[in-house]
Amino acid sequence: MKILVTGGAGYIGSHTCVSLIESGHNVVVADNLSNSKVEVMDSIEKITGTKIKFYKIDVTAEEQLKKVFDENDFDGVIHFAGFKAVGESVEKPLEYYYNNVVSTILLSKMCTFYGVNKLVFSSSATVYGENKVPFVETMQLLPTTNPYGETKAISERILKDLTKAYPKMSVTLLRYFNPVGAHISGLIGENPNGIPNNLMPFITQVAKGKLKELKVFGDDYDTLDGTGVRDYIHVVDLAKGHTAALEKSKKGTEVYNLGTGKGTSVLQLIETFERVNGIKIPYSIIGRRTGDIAECYANVNKAENELGWKAELGVEEMVRDAWNFEKKQM
Repeated sequence: MKILVTGGAGYIGSHTCVSLIESGHNVVVADNLSNSKVEVMDSIEKITGTKIKFYKIDVTAEEQLKKVFDENDFDGVIHFAGFKAVGESVEKPLEYYYNNVVSTILLSKMCTFYGVNKLVFSSSATVYGENKVPFVETMQLLPTTNPYGETKAISERILKDLTKAYPKMSVTLLRYFNPVGAHISGLIGENPNGIPNNLMPFITQVAKGKLKELKVFGDDYDTLDGTGVRDYIHVVDLAKGHTAALEKSKKGTEVYNLGTGKGTSVLQLIETFERVNGIKIPYSIIGRRTGDIAECYANVNKAENELGWKAELGVEEMVRDAWNFEKKQM
């Protein structure tokens, strides 16, 4: 299949491009490079031996997006493009609502106009809000803790309504948890522009000496050691989940959690990084971060049963590969 990957130069998008190509699919990337680098396209080519057609566009720009669809005959779309920092979304709600929701609306419009009937959407576990863990796909959405989660929930509702109006459409909503790690080659990984939004790049930058210490947001949660618990999933496993979702999509809307089903605390992740890589990570405890919840991990039975997908790599591989990638950066 020929697949448009929006946000394909980003962290999860780039690994998904590799997975798609390795599964025999043809990939086209659209990305505005707001939180990624065009050199990632060269890295994907080195890994796969395949050159990808790349469009530097903003998915919220309708005419630019229309040009991409005019020039290609797509079989499906995987939509990653969007802002993703929980804390920043609290500070800049209008930017998040506009960017994340408008891009979903315009992509949906293009798919219906050009007859592209497969759409995989990058959603998030944040839509579960303060539901009780483990999170199950049938739960009522409670993304009340931050605007980022609300943009994902709104986009999910838009896409569900889309399949009701267009019965030929196949929409897969992937709610995934906390991606970490990097491709084993070390050629692609999490390399955000500016200040990182996720925990692992902070850990690797402390390990490399770029940062003096790691700031841990809160140690007074009701968890095993007081720090936040998350379901960390290797980005390579996550990418394979997107390929499986695309290949096994069916008409209507389906929702799948992509995680490991296991929770790991911040302090456990730090300890694992230190043990696997032999590097001490100094840290200090500061106040909780706005919008964060105590625990977040998945029930992953549906993805395993229906997609035949299951996370294969553990936390040890995640911290090993993340550090391997960071070491290769200038």
